[in-house]
Amino acid sequence: MGPYLEIVNPVLWEIGHIAWFHEYWTLRHAAGRAPLIERSDRLWDSSNVAHKTRWHLDLPDRAGTYGYMTDVLARQEDLVGGIDDEARYFYDLSIRHEDMHVEALTYMRQTQSNAPPVDLVDRAPPAAGALAGDASVPGGTWRLGSTPTEGFVFDNEKWAHEVTLAPFKIARAPVTNAEFAAFIDAGGYRTREFWSEAGWNWRERKNAERPVYWQAKRDGVWSVRCYRDVVPLAPHAPTIFINWFESDAWCRWAKRRLPTEAEWEAAAIGESASGGSSLSDHHRRWPWGDAAPDPSRANLDFVFDRPADVAALADGDSAFGCRQMIGNVWEWTQSDFLPFGGFSPDPYKDYSEPWFRTRKVLRGGCWATSARIARPAYRNFFPPDRSDVFAGFRTCAL
Repeated sequence: MGPYLEIVNPVLWEIGHIAWFHEYWTLRHAAGRAPLIERSDRLWDSSNVAHKTRWHLDLPDRAGTYGYMTDVLARQEDLVGGIDDEARYFYDLSIRHEDMHVEALTYMRQTQSNAPPVDLVDRAPPAAGALAGDASVPGGTWRLGSTPTEGFVFDNEKWAHEVTLAPFKIARAPVTNAEFAAFIDAGGYRTREFWSEAGWNWRERKNAERPVYWQAKRDGVWSVRCYRDVVPLAPHAPTIFINWFESDAWCRWAKRRLPTEAEWEAAAIGESASGGSSLSDHHRRWPWGDAAPDPSRANLDFVFDRPADVAALADGDSAFGCRQMIGNVWEWTQSDFLPFGGFSPDPYKDYSEPWFRTRKVLRGGCWATSARIARPAYRNFFPPDRSDVFAGFRTCAL
């Protein structure tokens, strides 16, 4: 089960919830089947089962939980060959919901100092060093969001709409551990002027002096807890497990800023129009073009067992020369998580609507994110004080 924490679920409950979500939407909602476990809604419906109670429910044991998951999958397999487009939507939703929880179960291992995942990857990412400099992105009109031609999308991405962007310069790579360490060494966590009011209140409340898993400096060297081990800090890897407040403070210290989500998206999949003075109407499917992600372009789907150095994976560069905008580490933006104009919730009404105006948008995915999730237009969202997720940041020039 794991210890009670406000930011995670009990592991056994989370696995059962994944199976329940599949069953609820594909077998019960789309196919009209009866529940496989009569009390399942009282156990695993996250919309109605209070977080604190999840450690105290009469859950099936480990074998029973996996047995339930197996039963759901078998019944889905029986039906999947004959489903229509309406039912397919709910399979797509449930698969992506599972993808999100696979990533969450991975960072939960870090949160709780468990062993790393096994039987997934045993490949360390390539050492590639740092990548300095900014990419210049022309201004113009940008269509922010998704279109119906893109297949399955989430409700908060609907629909693409025009926004106007001024020309801007954005870092070719995310902020590295070495760059963030310079902020700490300069007294950044103790200097009020670098923090927003809410950020300083968080820092004071948590007595934060460094990122959550960094260990106190010894003999001039930083180290970090990785799952249950303490290892040397990789200087050229993107800083990770950083919350929005810390990202914003680093920007104030460095005289930089976070990109808006529209700027991030334009830098990731935009192109220059003929002549180079404005943004083109053409959007790439991925930063590098139309080809599907692969290990030469993006650190996704557990290709490697952790983030790669920020200069790695040059084949994944965007048209403007931005690297690793898909995979490796989620990137905070300055944007609040807000609905696009005309928003209407999809059938899973609690996916987006309850969280508007309380969270910040992240983009791009991380090394543990499925390529089904880490599309350029996908909007991840977390409260600004969450530092347990695989999040870092890149910056823009003022």
